[in-house]
Amino acid sequence: MVDYFALALSHGLLVLAGLKLLARQDLDADPAPPKQGEEPDEPPARRPKPELRLRA
Repeated sequence: MVDYFALALSHGLLVLAGLKLLARQDLDADPAPPKQGEEPDEPPARRPKPELRLRA
């Protein structure tokens, strides 16, 4: 038999998380474009993990 409490709890938490994501104010705000003469911000360079070997 299906445990209705477990189904209701898990789906309720998923709905709550979705509503919290949709209520965020930064979803409607676009980042400001770079000013004239300014270069856009570049993401920081990724450092390799110590356990990985890089191929040349």
